[in-house]
Amino acid sequence: MHANQPQYTPDAYEKHAARWRWNVPTFFNIGDAVCTQHAENPAQKHKTAIWWENEVGETASITYGELDARARALEAALLLRGFKVGDKIAIALPQRIETAIAHIAAYRIGAVAVPLTVLFGPDALEYRLNNADVVALIGNDVSIANVEKVRAHAPLLRLVIGTEALGDVAFDAIEHEGKSAPKVHRSAKTHADDPALIIYTSGTTGPPKGALIPHRALIGNLSGMVYSHNLFPQPDDVFWSPADWAWTGGLIDVLLPCLYYGVPLVGFQGRFDPVRAFALMQKYKVRNTFLFPTALKAMMKAVLEPRAHYDVRLRSIMSAGEAVGETVYAWTRDALGVTLNEMFGQTELNYIVGNCNAAWPSKPGAMGRAYPGHKVGVIDAAGEEVACGETGEVALRTTNDHGEADPVFFLNYWKNETATAAKYTGAWCRTGDMARIDADGTLWYEGRSDDVIKSAGYRIGPAEIENCLVKHPDVANAAVIGVPDAERGALIKAYVVLQPHSVPSAQLVDALQAHVRANLAAYEVPKFIEFIDALPMTTTGKVQRKLLREHSATNATQ
Repeated sequence: MHANQPQYTPDAYEKHAARWRWNVPTFFNIGDAVCTQHAENPAQKHKTAIWWENEVGETASITYGELDARARALEAALLLRGFKVGDKIAIALPQRIETAIAHIAAYRIGAVAVPLTVLFGPDALEYRLNNADVVALIGNDVSIANVEKVRAHAPLLRLVIGTEALGDVAFDAIEHEGKSAPKVHRSAKTHADDPALIIYTSGTTGPPKGALIPHRALIGNLSGMVYSHNLFPQPDDVFWSPADWAWTGGLIDVLLPCLYYGVPLVGFQGRFDPVRAFALMQKYKVRNTFLFPTALKAMMKAVLEPRAHYDVRLRSIMSAGEAVGETVYAWTRDALGVTLNEMFGQTELNYIVGNCNAAWPSKPGAMGRAYPGHKVGVIDAAGEEVACGETGEVALRTTNDHGEADPVFFLNYWKNETATAAKYTGAWCRTGDMARIDADGTLWYEGRSDDVIKSAGYRIGPAEIENCLVKHPDVANAAVIGVPDAERGALIKAYVVLQPHSVPSAQLVDALQAHVRANLAAYEVPKFIEFIDALPMTTTGKVQRKLLREHSATNATQ
């Protein structure tokens, strides 16, 4: 046992799972929950909600009282301009204070927020604006410049609010309108089941699907937040994550739950840099972070002994999106002094599986166990739970073991009843991710349902091979796919990103194959290895293996 490992009772997990209850109220509004409750509390009103910084060193901060006042001003202005309950308001902003204000104001009027990353180009924006029936957009110069290229094809969009130079009206000007308006009523009395968000999935096939998320889903995420961050919140907690606030990982795993619990949050507007990450954590005394595996790998490669150079005092690290692997897991424990908690979820039902090293023992390399309040199973095509050790699809049951309806569920796919129906098998909602489950309920990731490689009778998940390759000193990152083979069904192909000092060669291919053979099984050795400058990634940090499969199919040499 590692020196920092806590002691556990044999039934530690069961005790936590037995105690958790959802207690979802009939009426619930995210805007009130993340702001009003603090602004109306004298002990919280003057507490910092967000510290902000950008790449050029500009800084700002806002208290809960100030956040509430600015959100109410925007709310009043939106109401004056005729926006109402059910309207779709797009928010295309990076990590900045105005992003939080926009979300709170939208929820308060009963509108549906449509978060959009500033990385979207014109075509991506056009599809989402029209599919979601967006009537207003709040953006910065980057996002608005792309919106203007397609605005003529988005007939419902009648107002664009800009935080910088572009837009129909400036963000500060519309705030001023709201401040001058008559006092507005309290937030819309939304039911917990009323829609709050449309978040578009990255999609593996077909156009992106808009997941309609209700207000209650924030409550459904709370057990994951509490346990993945080691009994969050604690009195000195401060949170930072590079996760984009336009995606589930940044919005529902970071921004909204931090505001809900009154934990100060650092927002950094700029590109992720592994060295800057350590500097930010030192400057703001960060105690909690959510880092994708790709970010952790970059930090590990950039600064091998961070505590020798930075005053890093992390209390919790959560990671999700891809399997972390034993190398990174050990590095966070030894170099940062924190045993990392992996988490699993997706836009439609987020934060459902993971670890909590403060409460129950985790197993390196495992996805974890169902977070308290959720009933997670591994099922077959017929919707039956598979036996321990067998591979199946991870699924979430609509009710938990206490008979409570799980509030984490999305409502449906916007304008897509067929896709919504296909998501369910009886009371189980499928995730499309494959795993096996052991005797104590721990899940072990085996890849996406379309990523699992079937070769010569073996079902091979890519994660284990990728993690093995990353351990090699010449490898910065790797992704594994299956390529069709008439004899074996599929052969393993690895796409490898090398370290800056490394040079592609046939000898290096042999060395990497030998490395895998020495550490895994012979059937897991990549038959083909192709060196690539960068892996195709979604903006949420997931490897787009579908694009790699397409690349391989058109590359005759493989």
